[in-house]
Amino acid sequence: MRNVKIFDTTLRDGEQTPGISFPLSYKIQIARQLDKLGVDVIEAGFPAATQGEFESVKEIANLGLSAAVCGLARVVREDIDRAIQADVDMVHIFISTSRIQIEHTVKKSREKIVEDAVREVEYIKSHGVECMFSAMDATRTEIDYLKTIYRAVEEAGVDIINVPDTVGVATPFQMYDLISKLREYLRVPIDVHCHNDFGLAVANTYAAVKAGADEVQVTVNGIGERAGNASLAEVVMLISAVEGLKTNIRTEYLVETARLVERLSGIKLPPNTPIVGENAFSHESGIHAHGVLSNAKTFEPGLITPEMVGHRRRIVVGKHAGRHQIKKLLEDAGCFVSEDILAKIVEKVKDLGDRGKKVTDLDVITLAEVMMGEVSREERAITIDEATILTGNRITPTAILNAEVEGEKKVTSAIGVGPVDAALRAVAQLVGKSIKITEFRMDAITGGSDALAEVYVTVEDDEGRKFTARGAGPDIVMASVDAVINAVNYLMKMRAR
Repeated sequence: MRNVKIFDTTLRDGEQTPGISFPLSYKIQIARQLDKLGVDVIEAGFPAATQGEFESVKEIANLGLSAAVCGLARVVREDIDRAIQADVDMVHIFISTSRIQIEHTVKKSREKIVEDAVREVEYIKSHGVECMFSAMDATRTEIDYLKTIYRAVEEAGVDIINVPDTVGVATPFQMYDLISKLREYLRVPIDVHCHNDFGLAVANTYAAVKAGADEVQVTVNGIGERAGNASLAEVVMLISAVEGLKTNIRTEYLVETARLVERLSGIKLPPNTPIVGENAFSHESGIHAHGVLSNAKTFEPGLITPEMVGHRRRIVVGKHAGRHQIKKLLEDAGCFVSEDILAKIVEKVKDLGDRGKKVTDLDVITLAEVMMGEVSREERAITIDEATILTGNRITPTAILNAEVEGEKKVTSAIGVGPVDAALRAVAQLVGKSIKITEFRMDAITGGSDALAEVYVTVEDDEGRKFTARGAGPDIVMASVDAVINAVNYLMKMRAR
């Protein structure tokens, strides 16, 4: 089976992401994680850039990693010497070859560029170090000149050539065509480095592999200059799971690696990031969730499983949720409900979703526990038919309750220091002086101003009997009323026995 090598440049091109600067301790953590993941080459940095960069590359080179450690250098002798002094296994040299970059940055003749490249390749090889050569801006370089310089460094003894899409303008069709032509012309291994300016870095890398590229340059989470580089996880799973080619990557560490770099870089992964994102194996739609619970291949690619990449499958609740996924969520939490209660929970979840509220697993479990703790309608001593709460800057908080108390219709009202206090005073009037509220506590189940409120209350009758109950909902006042009514109903049921 054909083996494609993985060259990771998170510590070099990834660190060129605007706003990122990894201290040495972070670089070592990432290098060790990349080695654990199984990458073949780690580009540790640009040793000639700063003294700190030189020291960090040298330290990584001497960690005793299984992966080869590479240092970047311009086709400049001083740069190359610094890389060699940093004890790297490979020196990666580059020089511009496109017409626009030669004219505005290099300002040398094309012949001189080839001459310099050959001389420095031979110099690196004379030190017993591997050499990679990059024709910078290769995808905007005329194919004939590209062939000329690559053939020259091949004859000089280069170990591998890199074809960079430096400004991310190639398309997969162009990349396939270019690599195919170079593969026919050259004997040395071919590596590609793709930028994501048009969102095609992964697609271009995949096209290059299809055309015969032997190695791919990637970064964890696709970080890098401008719009970034080809994502390691996406490229690896494309060429291994879809294309059936071999890599040395231990894919079960992909999510672990992505989260480490996310944390150390401070760049948050969007939840819909392929392979490693929080939603990569998440399902909310009732139809999808039902299918996945029956057979994961119904609504997942099937070529990969969450476990293959170190992920987990999540059945998410929301307004598109169905009975099957909510029932599965509850049963996984050890919460077994009747079909009637399940129907109520599904209805409540959909209602919350329609109001734009995010519903968490804990929200659903809490709703189930509250509903299971309710006295059945037939056994309730008190049922609230309607509640009106008035509050505002110039309005005394007032609660008006229409209720049925032991078969008798009642209307009561009360004022308080706030809407919750007014509502609880109105409930107390409904049940009479023989029952009082002795404890009240409220928590937000999840963060945010639209979080579900969970209310705990303890009520006590005139004989000292106590009962604690709770209510939950997005409306703090009504959650409080529900909690008190639940507790009172249980207490009155106990008194009747």
